[in-house]
Amino acid sequence: MPRLSAVDLLNLVIDNGSFDSWDTPAVEYVVDEEYASALAAARGKTGLDESVITGLASVRGRKVVILLCEFSFLAGSIGCAAGERLVTAVRRATAERLPLLALPVSGGTRMQEGTVAFLQMVRITAAITAHKAAHLPYIVYLRNPTTGGVFASWGSLGHMTIAEPGALVGFLGPRVYEALFDAQFPAGVQTSENLQAHGLIDAIRPPDQLGEIVDRALRIMTDIPSGAIRSFEAPRWTIEDVPAWTSIVASRRADRPGVRELLSKAAADILPLNGTGQGESDPGLLLALVRFGDMPCVLLGQDRCGQATEASLGPAALREARRGMRLAQDLELPLVTVIDTAGAVLSKEAEEGGLAGEIASCIAAMIDLNTATVSLLLGQGAGGGALALVPADRVLAAQHAWLSPLPPEGASAIVHRDIDHAADMAAKQGVRSLDLLRAGIVDIVIPELPDAADETQHFCDRVGTILHHELAELLAQDSAKRTIAREKRFNRIGSMNGKG
Repeated sequence: MPRLSAVDLLNLVIDNGSFDSWDTPAVEYVVDEEYASALAAARGKTGLDESVITGLASVRGRKVVILLCEFSFLAGSIGCAAGERLVTAVRRATAERLPLLALPVSGGTRMQEGTVAFLQMVRITAAITAHKAAHLPYIVYLRNPTTGGVFASWGSLGHMTIAEPGALVGFLGPRVYEALFDAQFPAGVQTSENLQAHGLIDAIRPPDQLGEIVDRALRIMTDIPSGAIRSFEAPRWTIEDVPAWTSIVASRRADRPGVRELLSKAAADILPLNGTGQGESDPGLLLALVRFGDMPCVLLGQDRCGQATEASLGPAALREARRGMRLAQDLELPLVTVIDTAGAVLSKEAEEGGLAGEIASCIAAMIDLNTATVSLLLGQGAGGGALALVPADRVLAAQHAWLSPLPPEGASAIVHRDIDHAADMAAKQGVRSLDLLRAGIVDIVIPELPDAADETQHFCDRVGTILHHELAELLAQDSAKRTIAREKRFNRIGSMNGKG
């Protein structure tokens, strides 16, 4: 698609007439007359004094600070003046507690200025890091092309990363590769679509859709209700006491609603994210920014549709989960985890990929999060893959959900050396929602009347209502006290003296 100028893109994304430039005249870093002539030519060609534009604008009525590159100005390269301009804008945005939207298009470092220009990437990264440490949103839109030091610094740090369709995005520019190695770089690698497939980009959108997705993202990231909790009293449900195996069978029904059905029927806003941001993506885990009613959250959902015997949850899914935990921490958003898995993958690749360590890291991160957390046992809850997402401030369970060290067949195989005793093992191990409630592991059991698969909409409505209330109640609590209470609740489970 044709490359838009910085001004044309700005006018397409922001509200009409809302841009307020923060730029002061650029101070030239002139190394020789040839470079001075190149700068003068770039200014004459673009009408701009540097390769970046910064300022305050509104997108669908929401204030946001813009960091915008112009490729026609020396290939959007970053030198000292451009670096100073970006750092100044980021620091001002942080001081004024405003979200950032970066729209880079660049060949990277300005070669004419050499190493001092190269080190601007460190300065810009430091400013972005401080902005994120202040719990302020940073959204990146990668344009065609975005390469070199820009992609390897402030272009890769977004809480959410969007890209232009068909954009060239990569670390090493193809022309440099060809000159250094006398060969062409493999085709199709440095494209926004390929990077999305590898979990490095969350979404691909044309420029005319950027305003809408930025609005949705900021609505979830920044619109956190405050004030008194609306009065709510959960119905006094009577949960039918059925055999454990009845719940096991119900949880495995192919038509049982999973996390995708829950979101489509009970969420007010859904903005899917993608991958670990480190070159991995696992279809077994859904990561999204979500609102239940007016309550925003980061959601990590084990997706029953993305799991199969040969492709169940692997280390990448857990690394993606930890990305979601970091995002919740960064943005001070509540975290909701949805557990629905027959178990983590059992394979040579999973062992070598650090599956056990990733489970441990997820448990540790869940325990240590400073933000409110809710875990929902929606269906199957087998093994370490389930355990990784359990340690929350509040734990909810669907009536036929269950939690167990292994699937009942696995437990039977260990104890009886066959799978014929699976139903008996499920009963003895106390895996049912009612057993978990009595043990203090679960706080609320949400009924299925009689089975979630037979009343999907009503069931999802109940779950959404309870999630909304639990999030609101947790957000009203003091965060330090909430974290201490979380640790104590899990310390009490199975304690011989009953004390935390």
